[in-house]
Amino acid sequence: MTGKLILSDGTYFLGKSFGFETSTSGEVVFNTGMVGYPESLTDPSYFGQILVLTYPLVGNYGVPDKKFWESKRIQVKALIVQNYISTPSHFESEKSLGEWLKEEGIPALQGIDTRALTTKLRQHGVMLGQLKIESKSQRVKESRFYDPNKENVLPYVSVDKVEVFGEGTKHIILIDCGAKENIIRSLLKRGVRVTKVPWDFNPLVNPSAGGFDGVVVSNGPGDPKMAKETIETTRSLLKQNVPTFGICLGSQILALAAGGNTYKLKFGHRSQNQPVIDQTSKKAIITSQNHGFAVDTNSLGKDWQEWFVNLNDGSNEGIRHRSKPFLAVQFHPEANPGPTDAGYLFDEFLGEI
Repeated sequence: MTGKLILSDGTYFLGKSFGFETSTSGEVVFNTGMVGYPESLTDPSYFGQILVLTYPLVGNYGVPDKKFWESKRIQVKALIVQNYISTPSHFESEKSLGEWLKEEGIPALQGIDTRALTTKLRQHGVMLGQLKIESKSQRVKESRFYDPNKENVLPYVSVDKVEVFGEGTKHIILIDCGAKENIIRSLLKRGVRVTKVPWDFNPLVNPSAGGFDGVVVSNGPGDPKMAKETIETTRSLLKQNVPTFGICLGSQILALAAGGNTYKLKFGHRSQNQPVIDQTSKKAIITSQNHGFAVDTNSLGKDWQEWFVNLNDGSNEGIRHRSKPFLAVQFHPEANPGPTDAGYLFDEFLGEI
């Protein structure tokens, strides 16, 4: 079955379908990681996006058990690769990538020149695209280009009820804007109780949250300015001096709640090898990242300091209040996939409580 990826400027790439035979639309982005496609495909931050994997061989080790995923389902709108390997070899593999995509209803194309596609996205910036699968029984009608940044997409990826994990003397509220499962795993390893709540849940006014010691605002998809309820909740947490830790989208939301501004990066950071430097200790670490927006630190007041900076492009990678227990990072301290250099930040946050 042949397929076509059409970019919003009219450029198109031809390929062969190896996923579910349907057409879709979304924001076309690329990830330069060499491994970790099961974790990336199930990362809710990719909701609404067509993911291009730049590593030329994908599918080699199949698909592992759900306990290794970052959410309960595939989150991307579609997958684009150069060479798909249909015969995986790994002791934890339960099925092939193609079988998984078909089960989840996600289209995918192989045989695409991902180098040329990535070069175009780097030069132009991320673009909207349509993936069309052509068959004798299905002639695809023209459809609009879907832009996940034009609406609040958090309701699509957040839980709709309160969920509690673990036991411990410290109790952390996790505001689920599309949280990766490894955020919960990382907190549970540190002996805390985690209560995951919906994106529009305010633990200060909702008694079902119970008493809590701190709040984590999670990663997630879309334009942070669309998450108005979460911004207001975070603003109320800051006013009450509640220890608050923002991760990825959560960093942008915390900055907006503090009166700052955010902007869209040209092509974002989506990889497992992004170098950042701690502006205080001057120590550099390698981080896993997946974001298309960033914080404008010049828009924040003098009470805030730039914590981390990206060593590739100089963009902000973290902010911190100078005297209060408010901190946020643009990268993923829980990683998975990726390096675990930044895992100590969970300990640093818990130390603020």
